[in-house]
Amino acid sequence: MAELLEAAMLICFGLSWPLNAYKNYRAGTAAGTSWQFIALITAGYLAGIAAKVLSGNVTWVLAVYVINLVCLGANWAVYFRNRRLDAAMSTECARIQQRCEALGQTSTAS
Repeated sequence: MAELLEAAMLICFGLSWPLNAYKNYRAGTAAGTSWQFIALITAGYLAGIAAKVLSGNVTWVLAVYVINLVCLGANWAVYFRNRRLDAAMSTECARIQQRCEALGQTSTAS
């Protein structure tokens, strides 16, 4: 029974990671995404996996931990993709600002 409850908890958490990755992918920005939060959750899953292995309690629930960790890996990939997109957008905005200044115009409203 304890394994079922642990698996239920992991599945509930695990379902949120693909949804979060999809939402962040569609947003196209890392703004509002906390890498510290993702790192803390990653550390938690790694600790759970280590606890299962070290205690010798390797059951099918370990597979749920691993699936969740893979889904969390997708969140890391989307986070770094979005950081690259943010950097490219920032560079483009700076280039437009320089062009406007060179023409004697400003791109900000006074």
